[in-house]
This record gives sequence, C-alpha cells and structure tokens, in this order.
Amino acid sequence: MDYPGLRVEIKDKIGIITMSRPQVLNALNSEVINSLQSVLKSLPKFPEILSLIITGEGKAFAAGADVKELSEMNPAQAFNFSSKGQQTFGRFEKLPFPVIAAINGYALGGGCELALACDIRIASASAKFGMPETSLGLMPGFAGTQRLSRIVGYGNAIYLMTTAKTISAQEALRMGLIQEITEPEELLKVSTEVAKKITSQGKYAVRAVKEMALRSYSFDFKNSAELESEVFAGLFHRPEADEGMRAFIEKRKPNW
Repeated sequence: MDYPGLRVEIKDKIGIITMSRPQVLNALNSEVINSLQSVLKSLPKFPEILSLIITGEGKAFAAGADVKELSEMNPAQAFNFSSKGQQTFGRFEKLPFPVIAAINGYALGGGCELALACDIRIASASAKFGMPETSLGLMPGFAGTQRLSRIVGYGNAIYLMTTAKTISAQEALRMGLIQEITEPEELLKVSTEVAKKITSQGKYAVRAVKEMALRSYSFDFKNSAELESEVFAGLFHRPEADEGMRAFIEKRKPNW
C-alpha cells in the first residue's frame, strides 16, 4: 500500500511504515502528515497487526517539519498545522499495540517529535537527534515540549530545546531518549526482532501494559495504581492468561 510520501506493508503480524521523501530527508509537510493520518485510520481494518514499525528511507528518519512550507504560513495556518500534527502523532499512542521507531538517520524537530510519539525507539549508531526549533525563532509544535520532558526529564529536555543542540545516538541512549543502538545495516532487522518478540506475547496483556503506562502520564499515582489492579484482574478472564501461565508451569511456549 502506498500513500503520498509513504510506503506501507504488513508482514508476520507487523506493520511497517516507511517515510519516502529521501530527496528532502523525509521532511514532514502537510501531505505526509495527512498520509500518516490516513494510514493510522485504516489500521483497524487489519486486526492481524500486533506491532508497528515506522522508519525513513535514505539518510534520515525525518529531518523536521518542512521549513519552506512553515515559512509561508500565517498564525492561523500554523495553529492548524500544529494541531493536525498533534492529532496525528497522538494516534500512534492510541493504537492498541506498541509502535517502534526505527531511527536510521536524522531525527530532528518534527522528526524527533514523531519518534517521541512512538512507544519504543531503536536507533542506528549513525542517527542524530535534536530539537532545533529555537534556532528558527520557533518551538516544537507537535507536543514535543510535553513528550520530551516526560521521556528524558525536565533538565535534559530544556537543555536540548533551548540550545538547539544535535546529539548522537550514544548521548540519546544515555538520556533515555532511545532504548537500543544498532549498526546501520542491522536496524530494520533488530527492530523487526523486537516487534516479533512483542507479537509473541499475550495480545491483551500487551494492550493492557501500554494502556496503563500511558495513563501514568495523566493520572495521579494512587488512581493509576488502583486502575492497574482492575485491569490486571480483568486479564484473568482471558483464555490467553490461563494458557500463558499453564505454558510457563509446563515449561513450553504458549499456544496463543
């Protein structure tokens, strides 16, 4: 399946979205954001998908928003662009299964914000990260100020956003921005292996874990912990929980 600026495939219960504008380092313009939204809206038609990978073609994951397009916007258009991007990236969080960002090169500005909206971030050793918007007299507009602070902590987030500094994959790993570094030629293979590991777990258990982890952003600890108990108990109504525990006791792989 192809969309403007994107390629989409489904294989072994894993969806793969490839941003395909290598001539502009996969810069995120309105057309690509619309395509991402269309893809995300279509995913419920494919209930076999249990994990999703998003990556970029060429030398970049996504090297930010399209500055040429931004430079021609008035405040109202900029607000709509920001809102549309936030809604689209938010859809990644709302998917019932984990999303892996396979970061093959530059992840700057809006590209970094897109990676932040994913659940897991795996990067090539040559990947570069940054939030350079302040160097343009702007700021992140796709909820990056919120997600970055939650993921790497307030100090690291302010440091990156106010200095507009570009950092290496090694520094991103130290900050907790990414979970794993691979050799460039191994990136998609390693990301697919992680996705396959996810798909081998209990589907409803994985969904419950993602839901509860996301709720920790917006609920206080006491309410989140109470809800966790309810969701945890609800899994015991699922046949897969019985099969998973029985398989562990019997020292075999579960038959989901």
